[in-house]
Amino acid sequence: MTLTLLFSAPEKLWEGYRDVLPTALKAHGIDAHLSRDAAPEDVDYIIYAPNETLTDFTPFVRTKAVLSLWAGVERIVSNPTLTQPLCRMVDDGLALGMRDYVTGHVLRHHLGMDAHIHGLNGVWDQVVPPLARDRTVAVLGLGALGQFCAKALSDLGFNTLGWSRSAKEIEGVTCAHGPEGLRDVLARAQIVVTLLPNTPATENILSRQALALMPKGAVIINPGRGALIDDDAFLAALASGHIGHATLDVFRTEPLPEAHPYWDHPRVTVTPHIAAETRPATASQVIAENVRRSEAGEPLLFSVNKIAGY
Repeated sequence: MTLTLLFSAPEKLWEGYRDVLPTALKAHGIDAHLSRDAAPEDVDYIIYAPNETLTDFTPFVRTKAVLSLWAGVERIVSNPTLTQPLCRMVDDGLALGMRDYVTGHVLRHHLGMDAHIHGLNGVWDQVVPPLARDRTVAVLGLGALGQFCAKALSDLGFNTLGWSRSAKEIEGVTCAHGPEGLRDVLARAQIVVTLLPNTPATENILSRQALALMPKGAVIINPGRGALIDDDAFLAALASGHIGHATLDVFRTEPLPEAHPYWDHPRVTVTPHIAAETRPATASQVIAENVRRSEAGEPLLFSVNKIAGY
C-alpha cells in the first residue's frame, strides 16, 4: 500500500526535503507519495513545521502521527485541534550543531578570549585561565540535546553539572533535579548553558532570585528558548556586574528588534538563532524511521508528552 505523506511547512523548507526525504523513505522500505496539497482524508502522516496553511488538524482523521521538523514543539503542542501523536525532531545534525555552538562559546568564555580579540590596549596582563577541570559548567535541561552537550563538556574536562526536572544519570556529569537541585547547581556554576524547553514550568526560570544565586561574574549561554530568561532581571544583573557576560541565541521576539538593549550591550553577544539547525539529510532519516516504526507497530521515536509540553 502506498502511504500519503503531507509535507506542511514553510515554503523555504520544501527545497531541502523534496529530494532527500523520498530517498530516505525508499531506503527504509516505505512506499510513499510525498505531497504538498493532499486531501486531509487521504493523509497518513504529516511532516510539519508551523505555517499559516495548516492550523486545524481536525480534518486529518486518518493521520497516524504528526512528525515535527523542529526540536521545539511549543507552537504545535498547544494547538487544541491536535489529537494525533506528535513527535519532535532530534537528529544527528541538530545535536552536532548544538554541541559545536555550546562547546565553542563555553571555551570562549573559559579562556577569556574576548579580552585578547578586542585588544588589551598595550597592557601585558598575563591572566592565565584555569584548567577545564577547575571550571564548573552547568547544563540546564537534560533532554537529548542537553545530555549530548553535557557529555561533550565533560569529555573536554570541565567539572560538569546537569539539571532537569526529573532525575537523570549521565556518565561524567553530576546530575541534580527539582527545585533544590536547581538552586544548588546555580550557586556552583561559573558558566550556565540553558537547553530547556519552553513550558509554563520553565518560563523565566532564570528569574531575579535565580540569577542572584549565581557566583559573581558568572556567564550564561542560552541557545534554548528566549522565554527561559526574565529579560528585565537579566539586564539588571548585567548592569550590576553580578552576571559577567551572556551569549544569547534565542529571544522572545525574533528577529530581535533593532532597538532591543541586548544589541548594544557591551557584555551581551547576540547570535541570530543559529546554534543548531535541522539538516534535511539527517532529519529525513529520522522521519523515515518513525514512519517505518509506526507501520510496524513499534514505539515512535521522540514522542511528545502533550501534558508536559515536550
